[in-house]
Amino acid sequence: LLATSADTIALVGLFAIARVFTALAAMDIGTAFGTLGARREMMIGFLSEPALLMVFFTASLITQSTLLPNIVITMTSHELVIYPSLAFAAFAFVMVLLAENARIPIDNPSTHLELTMIHEAMVLEYSARHLALIEWATALKLLNFAAIGLALFLPWGLSAPGDGGLAIAASLLIALAKLALFCAVLALIETMSAKLRIFRAPEFLGTAFLLAVLGLLVHQLLGS
Repeated sequence: LLATSADTIALVGLFAIARVFTALAAMDIGTAFGTLGARREMMIGFLSEPALLMVFFTASLITQSTLLPNIVITMTSHELVIYPSLAFAAFAFVMVLLAENARIPIDNPSTHLELTMIHEAMVLEYSARHLALIEWATALKLLNFAAIGLALFLPWGLSAPGDGGLAIAASLLIALAKLALFCAVLALIETMSAKLRIFRAPEFLGTAFLLAVLGLLVHQLLGS
């Protein structure tokens, strides 16, 4: 993500490619649950990707760049103020994060009920090292989403290029504190939420898309 080629649009495409291969692997098993989970996963991805793109477009319009490092550097150089457009985008990003990472209220990562499974239905037939790799990849995806969200909406405290070892160590501690805060907020959201039925997922992600579009319109109309 720190490379000059870390374009946010390409980043969404990489997440989509990973989802496609995961769905293909689930369908290759040949079981009904694998196919069911793959279809539901692709539906969630089809609904969440436009909202995620709108979130990145809002940040890109504010910073005049689609490169994630440039966006973070520009946002870090600004004063600690709340942009209304970024507030809408942040709410939309949290909703997309919950859907993309199979968290409550869209999915329950600890369930094995046949009618409610999405991600778990795709990995039901895996075991041993293959299941471990899938769970590892799922955790890394959640970590990536958390790091991207914190870099976009809470970029302060990051070290700049050319900083010394002390500044880098301090920024690392701040990043760990932010991740701990993110985990606490995620646990609070999941504790206070109930899982939605699968046919309510389009409404949830449609709301995320509308919030992201509102953020885009607020920036275009108010310039903030």
